[in-house]
Amino acid sequence: MTSFKPLNVKKYPKTGQVVTPDTEYWKRLSVPTLAKEFGAIDYIDFSPIEPHYFAVTCSVRVQIYNPITKLVVKNLSRFQETAYGGTFRQDGRLLVAGDEQGLVKLFDTSSKNVLRLFKGHKAPVHRVNFTSDLLHIASFSDDKTVKLWDVASEKALHTFAAHDDYIRAGTVNPVSADVIVSGGYDGKINLYDTRTKEVTMSVDHGSPVESLLFLPTGGIFISAGGTEVRVWDAFAGCRLLTKLSQHHKTVSCLRLGSNGKRILSGGLDRHVKIYDVSTYQTVHTLDFPNAVLSLGVAPNDQTVVAGMVDGLVSIQNMEAPARPKSQVKSRRKSTIVSTKSDIAVDHQITEEQRQRLEKYDKHLKRYEYSKCLDSVMGRGLSTKSPEIIVSVMQELIHRKGLNRALAPRDDASLCQIIGFVCRYISEHRFMRVLIDVATTLLDVYEDKLHTFTGSVGKKFLELSYVLEREVALTYDLLELQGSLELLTAAADVSSNKDDVIHFVQDTHSTSNLKQSVMAKESSIVTV
Repeated sequence: MTSFKPLNVKKYPKTGQVVTPDTEYWKRLSVPTLAKEFGAIDYIDFSPIEPHYFAVTCSVRVQIYNPITKLVVKNLSRFQETAYGGTFRQDGRLLVAGDEQGLVKLFDTSSKNVLRLFKGHKAPVHRVNFTSDLLHIASFSDDKTVKLWDVASEKALHTFAAHDDYIRAGTVNPVSADVIVSGGYDGKINLYDTRTKEVTMSVDHGSPVESLLFLPTGGIFISAGGTEVRVWDAFAGCRLLTKLSQHHKTVSCLRLGSNGKRILSGGLDRHVKIYDVSTYQTVHTLDFPNAVLSLGVAPNDQTVVAGMVDGLVSIQNMEAPARPKSQVKSRRKSTIVSTKSDIAVDHQITEEQRQRLEKYDKHLKRYEYSKCLDSVMGRGLSTKSPEIIVSVMQELIHRKGLNRALAPRDDASLCQIIGFVCRYISEHRFMRVLIDVATTLLDVYEDKLHTFTGSVGKKFLELSYVLEREVALTYDLLELQGSLELLTAAADVSSNKDDVIHFVQDTHSTSNLKQSVMAKESSIVTV
């Protein structure tokens, strides 16, 4: 007589698990090393070239740190008042920063000399950026204007005045050198095209804009202000794609991580939220001792730096993954087993523990398939433990007994089964099994569908609507996958960007870029 084995209920992974690959990845960040600066940390920016020094802008200077030693290697202090927004050029040779006087200063990072001094703003300049052609600089000022400067001639090429309040956020398109985006404390986000010399698009963030960021493809930009982070599609007329509300205080800064695959947002609530670019879901959270004003992320996430309101700079390096110790444990276990097996015994006593069978197991043992399905459907498991019901249905399919379990049923039990299928067929954990259950239901009651009225008829109609919705969703996802593949293929502009950098380095190298007259005069006055 063969013994009956109880049903092995499949352990389905729970949705929204705490431990994810992102959690394990970001927990590899080392213990923070804290550096103290004088005043709040306004801005942090990493050099794109190795060894990826990072510039920290605070008070009246821009400090350049070595991420390995965590020490200051260079100090740019040619400022008479507060400095803002120190940003490296894409080749790492130049750095530009604004200040409280409304000046924009261009530094040679190797000699620390001021190469260019751009005058024209009438109020503090909080953000500056190099355009993607490396030959122009965009500046964003509290005088409510955005200016585009020519590095070679030291002149303003364009001036845009489209805000009603201070401009504290701005960025340039990483693909097109003609597209600039600014965000002001009036809540407006304006998109400019330097070829038309006017505002091409304008949207409302809903609160003062603190930070702006373009994704590497140049088609989507992100704004932060208030407690929200908003994602906009520039190609679709600045259409709002989604809102991210994970902070409970003002979001102060945005950065890209994992080479453009993750978005980091820092806020005054002392948290840094990390989002997946593909889903815009929060994948991890970093905590800091004080309100976060600025963020910097090195290429390949080698270093993450956060600047806080009290002048602290938190520096964390990404550590290599630890080696698994499974081999050591297996060796120890094998040694113990071999030691025990060598011991001579006269007689070995084994004790068989009788397994307590569940109610559905007893029915399966007696081949009572209809009663087995009734035993799990009538116990309230559809809400608490749907995986048990799905496991029973899967076992009935394997035994080819699902038809017998579904055939002779009254209206109440049939409605219960159809309702369970409609509720969980969209979950990826149960989808394969429940599709087979729905197919079997339709096969069993194919000849009686036209006779069903009342609640049973409504349930079958609901099942048809759910299946049609899932089919339509599948087609939409396939279309979306095809569109994403086209965009991904068209967005591979890294080689073109490298060509531009090499061209600028060859034709406009820093050795040929000499100090202008205004830069020399400002250096003399500062000294």
